[in-house]
Amino acid sequence: QVQLVESGGGLVQPGGSLRLSCAASETGFSIYVMGWYRQAPGKQRELVAGITSGGGTRYADSVKGRFTISRDNAKKTVYLQMNSLTFEDTAVYYCVAGLSIMRPGSWGQGTQVTVSS
Repeated sequence: QVQLVESGGGLVQPGGSLRLSCAASETGFSIYVMGWYRQAPGKQRELVAGITSGGGTRYADSVKGRFTISRDNAKKTVYLQMNSLTFEDTAVYYCVAGLSIMRPGSWGQGTQVTVSS
């Protein structure tokens, strides 16, 4: 398994921005699909965004146009730039890695994002 360490969560006002980072320990990082899931209180965990080794991306409809996922294979890091945040974006965000974004083999510990006025 890949060890993943997230950072960048916090408290932000509606309309604000945050950037999450996820550093991976695996030397084979570049071959993995990377992504972010989130889980809000009382809700099921959902896929937010994913990025393939070649840079192909996918997003949940709820974040399209507001969130951007990117990766730096040299730094073994994946990022999630979140803009125009709303109350509904409040959740614990988990970095994931694996051969499939729908069934990732590795999960980070999660980082809290709270959107509040």
